[in-house]
Amino acid sequence: MPHLVILYTANLETKIDMDPMCRDLADAMLAQRDEENKAVFPLGGTRVYAYPAPHFAVADGKPPAGQEMGFMYLNLRMAGGRSAAVKKATGDALIAVLHRHVDTAIQRDLIGLTLQIDEQPSAYDGRISSLHPFFNTAPTQSKKP
Repeated sequence: MPHLVILYTANLETKIDMDPMCRDLADAMLAQRDEENKAVFPLGGTRVYAYPAPHFAVADGKPPAGQEMGFMYLNLRMAGGRSAAVKKATGDALIAVLHRHVDTAIQRDLIGLTLQIDEQPSAYDGRISSLHPFFNTAPTQSKKP
């Protein structure tokens, strides 16, 4: 955790390059620091994934001639315990990344985006991972490609 899950209308596939956007969003999450300048999110737990929705309806489905309608919903789920300032800074950083990747498409078509950040109150939190142990013991130079 944290996981940033993106659900978007499939017609955005040709308008927004999702792979670099996902990488930039993950990098923005990893760059976040708390009030003590400590990393907000664990390297081995930070994940961003995006899913196109092949079936969708947006608004009335009647865009102006030559335009399309689309939507992107981003949900960042994280464990509790981070300050309001950290959550706001994280949201602001993610929105800044989104602007770099979606503004051209938004200028051409009718596209809405929503970013929601949720804290997870865990009733159960089971994990199986070789990622965390790797990043907790690997030399610093191995941590970034």
